[in-house]
Amino acid sequence: MDQYFSQSPDAASNPQTWSYQLEGQTFTFTTDNGVFSKNEVDFGSRVLIETFRTPDIDGPLLDLGCGYGPISIALAATHSDRSVLGVDVNERALSLAEKNAKQNKITNVTFQESDILSNVSGQSFAAILTNPPIRAGKQVVHQMFEEAKKALLSNGELWVVIQKKQGAPSAKKKLSELFEEVEVVKKEKGYFVFCAK
Repeated sequence: MDQYFSQSPDAASNPQTWSYQLEGQTFTFTTDNGVFSKNEVDFGSRVLIETFRTPDIDGPLLDLGCGYGPISIALAATHSDRSVLGVDVNERALSLAEKNAKQNKITNVTFQESDILSNVSGQSFAAILTNPPIRAGKQVVHQMFEEAKKALLSNGELWVVIQKKQGAPSAKKKLSELFEEVEVVKKEKGYFVFCAK
């Protein structure tokens, strides 16, 4: 089965463009087959965007598993003083993300192909946000948490959204093993937003 976390989805391309409101702003997104949540910004990403609080420390923000870019682009639009990097393994999603940044005239965001953080060596972030690809399996999700921790600046934060039925309890346990402090910042419709410091 062709999955949105494949590097090169082989689903036939059929792009579509639609508008969506995030953080009081209207964005235009172009999506396609073979990317996550192609018809609207999924509920988990929306809750994460709305719940996120900027960390006290300076530094760039990272969207880990950015897909076609809704989290990265909304973050960059509302935090114009920060640079935002979105990374994903899915080449089709990244090409859409770059197009979406341009069509929304967002200039402080860049996108990069990376299997988790394998291509982002030497960079550190004030905050990393992720709506992890649950279907890729628990091992991949936990590896994302581990690599994210190493890429955070001192006092940096990892923000994760995950559904209770898709593994929020085990995600919280893993985060608690890696980080000194894990806060449940929000619970909504079965989704948990964690902030790990």
